[in-house]
Amino acid sequence: MTMFNWFKNSAPSSPNEGLLATKADQKGLKPKFHSLTLKEVRHEAIDAVVLTFNQPDSDAFRYIPGQYLTLRATIDGAEVRRSYSLCSSPLSGELSVAIKQVEGGIFSTWANRHLKPGDRLDVMNPMGNFVLETDPSKHRRYVGFAAGSGITPVLSIIKTALQREPESEFLLFYGNRKTTSILFKNDLEDLKDRFMGRFEVHHVLSREDQGSDALFGRLDADRIRYFMEHIPTVASADSYFLCGPEPMIHAASDVLKAAGVPQDRIHFELFTSSVPAAEAPKSAAKKSSGDASVTVILDGEETHFTQSAKEFLLDAALDAGADVPYACKGAVCCTCRAKVIEGTVEMAMNYSLTDDEVAEGYVLTCQAMPRSERLVVSYDA
Repeated sequence: MTMFNWFKNSAPSSPNEGLLATKADQKGLKPKFHSLTLKEVRHEAIDAVVLTFNQPDSDAFRYIPGQYLTLRATIDGAEVRRSYSLCSSPLSGELSVAIKQVEGGIFSTWANRHLKPGDRLDVMNPMGNFVLETDPSKHRRYVGFAAGSGITPVLSIIKTALQREPESEFLLFYGNRKTTSILFKNDLEDLKDRFMGRFEVHHVLSREDQGSDALFGRLDADRIRYFMEHIPTVASADSYFLCGPEPMIHAASDVLKAAGVPQDRIHFELFTSSVPAAEAPKSAAKKSSGDASVTVILDGEETHFTQSAKEFLLDAALDAGADVPYACKGAVCCTCRAKVIEGTVEMAMNYSLTDDEVAEGYVLTCQAMPRSERLVVSYDA
């Protein structure tokens, strides 16, 4: 059972809101790279590093907890872009991302082995819809389900919620292989001590028996359903934040919806897509043939080109010389978002745009293919 009701930490939130932003602050802010200097490079684990940048002068780097940064570097002569979630709280005034080294990962391997304080990187202003806008007057209950490096944006959300909403509570279920692989273990323990009774974390380990069947195994549907049934506060949260591998996201989301949780209370972010981007258009491309006359609007300037209906809009725009923004090219990060002004497109995948954004005409250009003879798309909208 949770101990939320046993204690209360009623310390007021800090009047200094650091780099905290709102959605309204960021409206109309265009993706743009800035050159930032690394202030600190800290190895969080054997295979993970935390990069902290010197605070930039630009207001462009104010952020909402849960957002990410897109980093750009030239590695072995090739430009490489990757998006990494901010693990710091904007209230701290820090700008930090965590990078877990993955097998075969060009950028993650380079970052873990070679980056050092004083190095400069191209960094795009914070973006992303997996966010929590806090309100000091609210008393809310939050539940998080995270696995592996999926803890990164959730940690930023937890830190900010506990500090800025003195009456709110956060319950976290965090899946890993074993104790030694838990990212930010010390940070989570410190938060438990600082916000006693308001923050609770349950570690679910797949390769280490902690003496409890409920906490031994994967964070799968059966285990999440067990938590829903045996910890009353899990089923009555105001918001749920899910981040990790795609199977865990789907499992948690399905269990929550089956329990009657409204869709608008469930927020999720994938780190990677399970469908390789190169394979995605094959079935969709069969539905249309021929070329489309395309106009892309960026920073008030138009780029005109002709492209195949089997080609992704982002790739065609880059080939035509338009410096359009992008990062993952896998339907996950939302950096390449643009609005269809005229014509129609079909998206092969979408893991980041909300239903409202799609209804308003926004698309992921890395996944969009023309389905009309003429197409006008704006990155400025």
